[in-house]
Amino acid sequence: MTDDRSPTTDWVTTRYVDGLAEQYVDTLTTEGPVEFRLGNVPIAVLMRTPGRDVDLGLGFAITEGIVLEPDEVAAVELRSSTVDGDRYDIVLADGVTVDPEQFRRNVYASSSCGVCGKASIDAVLVACRMPPGGPVVEAAFVSSLPERMRQAQEQFDLTGSLHAAALFTPDGTIVEMAEDVGRHNAVDKVIGAIARRRWPIGELIMMVSGRISFEITQKAAVAGIPFVAGVSGASSLAASLGAETSVTVCGFVRGASFNVYSGAQRIG
Repeated sequence: MTDDRSPTTDWVTTRYVDGLAEQYVDTLTTEGPVEFRLGNVPIAVLMRTPGRDVDLGLGFAITEGIVLEPDEVAAVELRSSTVDGDRYDIVLADGVTVDPEQFRRNVYASSSCGVCGKASIDAVLVACRMPPGGPVVEAAFVSSLPERMRQAQEQFDLTGSLHAAALFTPDGTIVEMAEDVGRHNAVDKVIGAIARRRWPIGELIMMVSGRISFEITQKAAVAGIPFVAGVSGASSLAASLGAETSVTVCGFVRGASFNVYSGAQRIG
């Protein structure tokens, strides 16, 4: 039994334990397409976990450089919802003009890779804003982030197959949290949600549940987030971009250890 609008799907599954088979109803993470349009032009189809699509659309518009400020988006409106997916219009505010062809992706972006769907590698290098100089946090605080985020991952407890992104204040308070089958979708959802409440985003720390790719660092840099940490490593491009944009990038945050690839001045 499936529900394409729910973040989870019930699925009859066969489990083998010590060579013996048993059937049970498992809970899977729902994955489905959402299309975002600018005017009448489709600019991206993302494979995501349904839910918080408005946050996803706004975050996507910000982190892809389609708009420079959240106020430049008047609304993210649902236009159609069918068994084949959902379609939203990113409605720009009065007086804001954008060429949609500049941001159009020529194929869908899968849940595992957002960058590879872009029409041109040139579109990857969007304008990054200067992040704030802080926060400065202790190493023990960085080490505590995975467990702090894990305690808030309610959907992961059900399915075990979701990425997460969370935004923390320097005192450890989670101000936004999102889970999604795509790591970059989770990032866009938390950025879209926080951008509607506060802009600039300010001295927050973003924790992600997987590796830190170029696109994760890019999205943070474009949104002005100064600090990104992940439980897995960073790619060479992610580390280089962090250094170029003054974003702190920490990887392999596990237990009492982690690696700092850029921005070590924010760890006191």
